[in-house]
Amino acid sequence: MDFDKLTDEEILNIANPLMDNLMEGSSERNHQKHTRDFTDRLKAIVTEENLLKQWKENKIGEFSKREFLSIIHKSDSIFVVWKQWLTNSHEEFLAEICIVEQAGKLLVDHVWIR
Repeated sequence: MDFDKLTDEEILNIANPLMDNLMEGSSERNHQKHTRDFTDRLKAIVTEENLLKQWKENKIGEFSKREFLSIIHKSDSIFVVWKQWLTNSHEEFLAEICIVEQAGKLLVDHVWIR
């Protein structure tokens, strides 16, 4: 896929369902759902054991609303950035997702919340 040719609306139509799913999977404590759309590289990092540890250490709650901020266009990937809120915190966070194409599928190759 030539990511350079996609409009912001087309990119958000790709990114939002991917981000929604992984956040729902996290809130549900469902590793399989959380990592469903991850590349093999990212799945190797976000193991069930790793994710369980993160969930146990979580003191800021579940993901709540997010607000779109920006898209970084690359020829081989796209990065989408949102302002993110969590249920047990008054602070604002940044949420980022990197989407790549592998074997004809659009997959998450990087994601973080800071």
